[in-house]
Amino acid sequence: MHVGVPKEIKIHEYRVGLTPPSVAELTAAGHIVTVETGAGSGIDFTDGDYVAAGATVVATAAEVFAAADMIVKVKEPQLAECAMLRPGQVLFTYLHLAPDPDQAKALIASGATCIAYETVTDRTGGLPLLRPMSEVAGRMSVQVGAHYLEKEQGGRGILLGGVPGVAPGRIAILGGGVSGVNAAQMAVGLRADVTIYDISTARLAEIDEMFEGRVKTVFSSKAAIEAAVASAHVVIGAVLIPGAAAPKLVTRDMLKLMKRGSVLVDIAIDQGGCFETSHATTHQDPVYVVDGIIHYCVANMPGAVARTSTFALNNATLPFALRLAKLGAEGAMASDPHLAAGLNVMGGKIRHAAVAEALGMEFVA
Repeated sequence: MHVGVPKEIKIHEYRVGLTPPSVAELTAAGHIVTVETGAGSGIDFTDGDYVAAGATVVATAAEVFAAADMIVKVKEPQLAECAMLRPGQVLFTYLHLAPDPDQAKALIASGATCIAYETVTDRTGGLPLLRPMSEVAGRMSVQVGAHYLEKEQGGRGILLGGVPGVAPGRIAILGGGVSGVNAAQMAVGLRADVTIYDISTARLAEIDEMFEGRVKTVFSSKAAIEAAVASAHVVIGAVLIPGAAAPKLVTRDMLKLMKRGSVLVDIAIDQGGCFETSHATTHQDPVYVVDGIIHYCVANMPGAVARTSTFALNNATLPFALRLAKLGAEGAMASDPHLAAGLNVMGGKIRHAAVAEALGMEFVA
């Protein structure tokens, strides 16, 4: 198969779909790889590194899209990229279609077969291609919260870890999944006062055992969340319903309960966000203030640590990319129902039930 890797064009996105070591695996298996010039420059991979791995480097994204049978990216395609897709071509990347009807319509119109990293599953019901970026975003969320609590950033002027004689900052983490647990690991390391909220009592029990009492656990109800935002200095939104829009757990009215200069970090923003006042921001302009509360809602948080993120993502995606290249999309999905769960759009139709429901569009099995 002919595999294409364009340069990411989303603002301040430095990750790349395939690293040179990943390209070397594909070319060693007999596949052709075409890479857009500068695709890896954001993480210090040169065009020469890709050539040494067996790829051909071309000048434009248009050449990549025209040549390749499968496009491997990181972020959802921008509308200009959607316009370059063609019927039957495979797109393998993050899509996050639930809050993005314009992208969904463009992919439908393209006729391409679009497989989303974030809905590929594994035998345990996990999301193996979302997991590495959830780990990164979860860990970053605490760094971000600590930074924007600083007074010169407009925050309340609180050190998360406190000092002897002064209480630590309080962090409320909404969601006990991968990103939530990784946020807790970092927060505990900073000696913050950490509470995780989740609707699964079984998961809360696992977290309690995992952290040996260093993290408090609370069943997530509206009343509990109201109490959380009233007392917390940082609230991290880490909820996920695969493929679907994130539930709005913190309402605008709840902001009135928070202390001025507190921080909301919305990891769920790729799926529309879990705070009513959330809207997507970029690394160029990452925060805004509503009712005195700082909102950090960057839709590609892991892009800030692009080198770590790219290697972590490639470790997870490469086996699937190799299978798709070897068997083609239909053959690979027929042989692996977990990969098939990643199918979002094919033949001009929405093929994922949760995505279709979120978009209010027809689902075709």
